[in-house]
Amino acid sequence: MSAPARRRLRIAQVAPLCESVPPKLYGGTERIVAYLTEELIRRGHEVTLFASGDSTAAAPIVAGYPAALRLSGLAPWANALQLPMLSEVFENAHRFDVIHCHLDYWSFPFARMVTTPTVTTLHGRLDIPELYGVYRHYSGIPVVSISDAQRKPLPELNWMDTVHHGLPAAQLRFNPGQGSYLAFLGRIAPEKRPDLAIAIARRVGLPLKIAAKVDAADREYFEHHIRPLLDGGGVEFIGEITEQEKSDFLGNALALLFPIDWPEPFGLVMIEAMACGTPVIARPCGAVPEVLREGITGYTASTVEDLAQAVRRVSAISRRDCRAEFDRRFTAEVMAANYERIYYRLCDERLPGGRRVDGLGRGLAEEVLGREPSEGWRANVETA
Repeated sequence: MSAPARRRLRIAQVAPLCESVPPKLYGGTERIVAYLTEELIRRGHEVTLFASGDSTAAAPIVAGYPAALRLSGLAPWANALQLPMLSEVFENAHRFDVIHCHLDYWSFPFARMVTTPTVTTLHGRLDIPELYGVYRHYSGIPVVSISDAQRKPLPELNWMDTVHHGLPAAQLRFNPGQGSYLAFLGRIAPEKRPDLAIAIARRVGLPLKIAAKVDAADREYFEHHIRPLLDGGGVEFIGEITEQEKSDFLGNALALLFPIDWPEPFGLVMIEAMACGTPVIARPCGAVPEVLREGITGYTASTVEDLAQAVRRVSAISRRDCRAEFDRRFTAEVMAANYERIYYRLCDERLPGGRRVDGLGRGLAEEVLGREPSEGWRANVETA
């Protein structure tokens, strides 16, 4: 007997303004917001996406700023430009059944001022002692973790659940063939340890391709610590690649190297590799043991020598099993279903007295389109 159908929800998805939704190049959080938004719409919900004006997700979009902040060349302090967007969202809170924010602690003060159920997914690392006071001050705000490991520094927060990231099932192509090189994909930064990836590749005598962005904050690290290593041969630095290039880049690799040195909250690139059928060789930091299945989708080890040994036996891992694990645990459909359960729980538990206005969602975006949210700001609606 099938479960009873649940009601259609009017949901606000609030994305960071750093990247477009989805990003043009690198960007994990905004990519996940795009996939979640589109899957929720496919499941019959009305979703309004608050994001940068150059976003292209297939949803009604209210622009919080004309273009993504990073590719506009704006400094990190420009995150403050998210505040007018948050005001726009919460001034219209009564028009939604649920507000889902992806801006870490930025939305917490606003969420306290409305009766509409609000939940925030924390996408970043939480082991920053200077911020503990902020999170604890707002410890009653409902939050979602992207891995159980992410919660460890702040177990006392109001955790609703853990929801692993997911990708559209058809986003990346499965490649059953054995790859010919090792891959490193993501961001050049000390905690990502591209230097270890180079050391591992040279230890096993395989070529390494590095597709990664270099943030301004990490430019000095790249120039002084990584660029000199590129001269030794066998390593190709490609730079940032688009989403369309990932299937070939990951699918043609023998393995993805993920030798991180920090408490990784999730590690989206690991499930991207699985979707292509490519095993992952990683250090067991943060969420890595939670995302990978040892011997099924990859191997974990701590030292360069042990990681090199893992590469030497990676052909024992079935690429079809990697893809099957992705299909079972890490699709956008699985992710959206898990968030949907949280939304219904929040709605069922909502405080009495919350105002409800029916028949809105897309209408809200159209209403905002017809007026200026504030001086110098633009709101628009894009319908794919």
